[in-house]
Amino acid sequence: MQKMKYFIFIICYLLFITPLSAQITRSFNSIFPSITEEQRELVFSDEGLVLAHAKNQPLTIRTSFGTGIDLHNIISRAGFPYLVESLLVVPNNGRPFTNLDAYNALGRIADLSGRLYSSHSRGEEVPLFQEATRITSDRRNNLPDPPRASVLPQSETIFVRLRDANFGNTFYRADFTRGFQGVTFNLTNTRNISYLLFTVMREERFNAILYLEPLEEGMLVYSVAGADVSDFIAGMIHIPSAISKRLEVFIGWVSDGLKSM
Repeated sequence: MQKMKYFIFIICYLLFITPLSAQITRSFNSIFPSITEEQRELVFSDEGLVLAHAKNQPLTIRTSFGTGIDLHNIISRAGFPYLVESLLVVPNNGRPFTNLDAYNALGRIADLSGRLYSSHSRGEEVPLFQEATRITSDRRNNLPDPPRASVLPQSETIFVRLRDANFGNTFYRADFTRGFQGVTFNLTNTRNISYLLFTVMREERFNAILYLEPLEEGMLVYSVAGADVSDFIAGMIHIPSAISKRLEVFIGWVSDGLKSM
C-alpha cells in the first residue's frame, strides 16, 4: 500500500508539477547575474551588447549554473579562433513573447535582404546581404518563406543563400531546435566563403548560434559566432569586425521580426 502511494505521488508530480515548473518565465538577472550595470544598459538598448574578441581570446559572457544554456561549449568544441558574443533583450510589446514568436521571427529569411551595415572601406552604410532566400538542399531552386506558423515544431532544418556584399553568394544550413525554455537557431556555412580569389572560410568554419527565450522583461536574444580563417586572410580583413557586423545584422533582423509579431 505504501509503495502504491509513492507511485501515485510520482505520477502526479510528472503529470502536473513538472510541466508547471517548466513553464516558469525567468528573469534576465537570474540567467546573467554577473553582467555589469553598464553592460545591462546596452543589453536593453536597441543595439544590444556585442563583444568581439581578438584571436584565441575566450568568451566572457557567463550564464548562471543550471540555466540549460550551453552556447559556450557548443562553439568551443568547434575550435574557432575568432569569437563574437552578444546579448539583447527585446521588450514585450503589449503582451509577453512566446517561443512561437521566436520561431516565426527566425523564419523570415527574406527580411535579411537589404539590411544595412557600416562599411569601413566604402565609408558609408550599405546592404550587407543584397539577397536572402531559402533554397532547396541541392541549391538549385529558391523557396518562399512560409506563412506564419501556428504550431511550434520540435526541430527543423532549412537551407539559405545570402548574397553577401563582400563575399558574393554564400550558402548556409540553419538548424532550428526547441529546448526546455527557449529555441536555438544554428547557422553554418555549407560551402567555402571566398574574397576575390582567396578562400576566407572553408566549409563549416563559420557558425552563428542564436538562442531566444521569453523572459519577464521581453525576449532574450543571446548569440555567439565563431570563425576560422588563415593568418594570411586575417591580414587582409579585420576578422572580429567582419563577424561583429554580420552578427549585428542578424540581431537587428531578429529584433525587428519580434517587434512585428
